[in-house]
Amino acid sequence: MKFSPALMAMVASSLFATSSFALTQAEYKTEKDQIAASYKSAKAQCDTMKDNAKDVCKKQAEGAEKVAKADLEARKSPTERNHHKARLAKADADYEVAKEKCDDQAGNAKDVCKKDATTAHVTAKENAKVAKAIETPARTPAVHNANVSEARQDAAVEKNEANYKAAAERCDTLSGAVKDKCVADAKLKFGQK
Repeated sequence: MKFSPALMAMVASSLFATSSFALTQAEYKTEKDQIAASYKSAKAQCDTMKDNAKDVCKKQAEGAEKVAKADLEARKSPTERNHHKARLAKADADYEVAKEKCDDQAGNAKDVCKKDATTAHVTAKENAKVAKAIETPARTPAVHNANVSEARQDAAVEKNEANYKAAAERCDTLSGAVKDKCVADAKLKFGQK
């Protein structure tokens, strides 16, 4: 079997490109130490705060650390799996902060806030799944396109369900026929039965 010079050049350049993005062990250790130092500094700033602001600050510091570590792992070993983990870490960190911010509210406003946080979390996780499907190679372009299409359809279903739950929670402040219409409109808008 003969390999064309163009094919050999493409393979060689992709190997060099992959290795040039990976971190050396020394770079990895340095960045890991910087992440730890940043976390300690951010957490120390939170200690000067009070009440829920302190809790939000801590969640932000913890989230930033988790995201930075996941990004570092993705840069050290740039695989689809590690990139997916990094996207999920970001989604989870944002969710934890958003949920904590809801504690400043009460009643239905707090419930709506939590549903909105959940909706944003579901959306970010589903977007990460679609991105993973896009990045994952398949035997043929047709199989790849089918996998991406399926991931997008699944994501749309999950996002619509989360959006419906948030919209329905907003309807809880209403009563009677107005509430029924609000829920019916939300079901129609987000394709729920």
